[in-house]
Amino acid sequence: MPIDYGIYNSGALFLKIGSSARLKMYAKFLELAKPSESDLVLDVGVTPNNATLGNNFFEKLYPYTKNITMCTVEDAKNLESEFPGAKFVRNTAGEPLPFADKQFDIVFCSAVIEHTGDYPEQEKFLAELIRVGKKVFLTTPNKNFPVELHTVLPFVHWLPRKIHQNILSMLGMRFYAKTENLNLLNAKRIKIFMSNLKQIIPPPPPPRALRYEITYNRLLGLRSNIILFIESPNSKGDCRNGNC
Repeated sequence: MPIDYGIYNSGALFLKIGSSARLKMYAKFLELAKPSESDLVLDVGVTPNNATLGNNFFEKLYPYTKNITMCTVEDAKNLESEFPGAKFVRNTAGEPLPFADKQFDIVFCSAVIEHTGDYPEQEKFLAELIRVGKKVFLTTPNKNFPVELHTVLPFVHWLPRKIHQNILSMLGMRFYAKTENLNLLNAKRIKIFMSNLKQIIPPPPPPRALRYEITYNRLLGLRSNIILFIESPNSKGDCRNGNC
């Protein structure tokens, strides 16, 4: 059975809110990544279930599907017939992505990193996205937002992890009570990841640091989703908010 991690999958209201959020994040992707018709794009974290409105929203919106490679741990070969020209490649959880260094101009990854394990596994996952892409556009729900967007529970995700997971188990949400299935991040943790990765990813000459910026998608004025945009040292662009 496909794993549908959709951020907003807990009722009609959240499906409507989620659709609006995804449109805003796609607009931010266009603004930051500035894709061209010739850019090769990797989408990490597609789902074989394409019937739900918000699933695979990038493929549904992006006009150059012939340049998209879709990747996930599930068998999503069916998506090749739904998005003309797009190619599917399956990856294995916890292992390197099956692509060459800097094979893609842009890597798109929405609402995936929070499902990749504890902090070391998440940092390793982020490093893989940077390895295979010249630019990385990543989104993830913000742990500092008062409502946890998978379970639609307020505030309990701010409790210590074990207490939070025990509450989820008692409420019958045992899937999300496991760290490997849900481990929320905030901007502070992402900055720690990036600081670590800057030290282990050597810049080419002349020395230039790995560049990134963090922005947010907002819901009711609050920062509901983190948007992380990364440019490798050999790609063009600049950082615009000082988080480099």
